[in-house]
Amino acid sequence: MNLATLSERSIDAFGTFDFLIFEGKRYSNQDMIRLSRQCANAMRSLGLKSGERVVVSLPNCPQVLIAYLALLRLEVVIVPVTWGIGPLELERILSDSKPAAVITSEKSLLLIHEVAKGAKAFKYIILIDNPGLENTLFFEDLIAGAAETFHTPETADEEVAVLLYTAGTTGTAKGVMLTHGNLSSNAEAASRLVEHPGQVALAVLPLSHSYGFTVMNTRFLTRTTVVLMRAYDTKEAFKLIEKYKINVINAVPTMLHLMLKHPDIDQYDLSSLQTVGCGAAPLPAELLQAFMKRFNCEVLEGYGLSEAAPMVSAHRPGRPIKPGSVGEPLPGVSVRIADKEGNDLPVGEIGELLVRGPNVMKGYHGLPEESAKTLCGGWLHTGDMARQDADGYLYLVERKKDLILRGGFNIYPREVEDVIIQHPGVLEVAVIGVPDAVFGEEVAAVVVVKRDQSLTEEELLSFCQARLAKNKSPRNVHFVSELPKNALGKMLRKELRTRFSLENKAKS
Repeated sequence: MNLATLSERSIDAFGTFDFLIFEGKRYSNQDMIRLSRQCANAMRSLGLKSGERVVVSLPNCPQVLIAYLALLRLEVVIVPVTWGIGPLELERILSDSKPAAVITSEKSLLLIHEVAKGAKAFKYIILIDNPGLENTLFFEDLIAGAAETFHTPETADEEVAVLLYTAGTTGTAKGVMLTHGNLSSNAEAASRLVEHPGQVALAVLPLSHSYGFTVMNTRFLTRTTVVLMRAYDTKEAFKLIEKYKINVINAVPTMLHLMLKHPDIDQYDLSSLQTVGCGAAPLPAELLQAFMKRFNCEVLEGYGLSEAAPMVSAHRPGRPIKPGSVGEPLPGVSVRIADKEGNDLPVGEIGELLVRGPNVMKGYHGLPEESAKTLCGGWLHTGDMARQDADGYLYLVERKKDLILRGGFNIYPREVEDVIIQHPGVLEVAVIGVPDAVFGEEVAAVVVVKRDQSLTEEELLSFCQARLAKNKSPRNVHFVSELPKNALGKMLRKELRTRFSLENKAKS
């Protein structure tokens, strides 16, 4: 089944309804179908073919959804790129995916040109703003003259729909190949958790993120009106909740913290809020309970990863909420808790979480050995340590060994270290995550300076900010005379995390 046909199914099931509201403008589900068909015709007239790849690098806006649906109809592979991405990460994505075209805005154009060594790297660059810019096409002009009829093919479930780049389980950016079947099955399973169709949802998650993308797909199946935010802002979120009587939000723990602690919280009527879905990072039990008490709503924590399209488990509306748990596996998704040899462990024991289901990725793009290792024995090996109780609820005990989870985004130390070590004054570096009340974790760098060199925290932070995405740049730098290592010379990150987590806690 072609993933884009979820939009047509919404018409069959519910008729025409307001699907999207963005900065005051309304789009029905029928509008999204019409515009995406026009966009598909326009893209086809440019010569884009099935199996080619197109980068979409935009903040949240209607054009993202229109482009996604259009590319899916053409069986062109979507390559979502996070807004504000750093140059090194962008270079890796462009080099690996080799896109035929890019859909973006003028703000990102200079970086894309620099990384790709000019516009000739792509067949087309399509902008959603600044019409008439040299060597670019204007998104609205393309759509305006295109036909409104388009035959969407009966796409095989195993055909790749999205190439989503993630740090995965090793720290090296890899392209996760998610198929039409992966994404449609995950949307179907998630939609079965919605008790009451016809709600109004606030969309605060980036549509370039697998969580945000799949949540949006479910809205077609649940007759949900989506109020889309360009980027998250707590005060603006309060205004929108009050204005549109928002019932549902899907968010990350950082957003819940910011809402709960905002000084203007009592100035808005937020009583319409009924359900908050939360994932992408661990949700502290005290934050969950405080949020539910203050907003008088359910907070349903779940778990997922890009390789599972992404949802694996979630709390169910009306079922017991267990603080510290990420809920039960989604319908159609199987899980196991296994030891190092792959043997099943008894209820309550800790082991690696393995996942199987129609939502599990096809593999990593161009990495057959890594794919075989991660999908060993027909199960997705998540690298996350977990346990399962007698009721089937999952509890994550440890995350991937060195992964830093900042505000719901995965950050691997190696990527940041590879930048810092380029500084002429740095001899050695270790990057770790330290606890943070707002973001869950913050990035900290522990640095050994070369002998006879001088280096300040401000200098190194500026160096990083010029080369990394904002969320990946360290917040603090700690200078030490040497890094702790074992007899084999392997760095002992755990010692650093323990030491500087305590120091960070003492300062706060």
